[in-house]
Amino acid sequence: MSDVTSTIDDPELGTFTRARTELTDGSVLTHDWFVGTVSVEGTELELMLEGTTSGEVTPLLPRLRDTVKRLDIVRRIATDAVVTNFSTGDPQAHELDDAASDLTIEAIEAATDGTVVVHLIDSCGEHFPEGYWPAVHLGVDDSVVQVTVES
Repeated sequence: MSDVTSTIDDPELGTFTRARTELTDGSVLTHDWFVGTVSVEGTELELMLEGTTSGEVTPLLPRLRDTVKRLDIVRRIATDAVVTNFSTGDPQAHELDDAASDLTIEAIEAATDGTVVVHLIDSCGEHFPEGYWPAVHLGVDDSVVQVTVES
């Protein structure tokens, strides 16, 4: 595979293309990541690989494949982390369970340092204001490195 390839085909995750955004003036921005989608249990998830060349992103595919295979476990780690991070005390079991059903994964991003960022959306609109979503940064061992709110 050529290092300047703008698409990457993965037998498990599908096709990734270099991310681009067309602006209203017609100019195009090319981003520093590749994007693709995968269907998991009827839901389309956006997948992102950090890097500008196929040579940079191809080594990230095994980590992303593993994350998608273990999505139920990763989702629970992420939703528990959000509740724990934003609670003033120890969260109760029903709070963790509510978050597990209310927060859904929208995107998974694999970074060159081995971390994975799980971007969640608030499906009921009761936990985060519109236009904001939590993101959970997981280390190589799936330990929670950071929880952020993005917009």
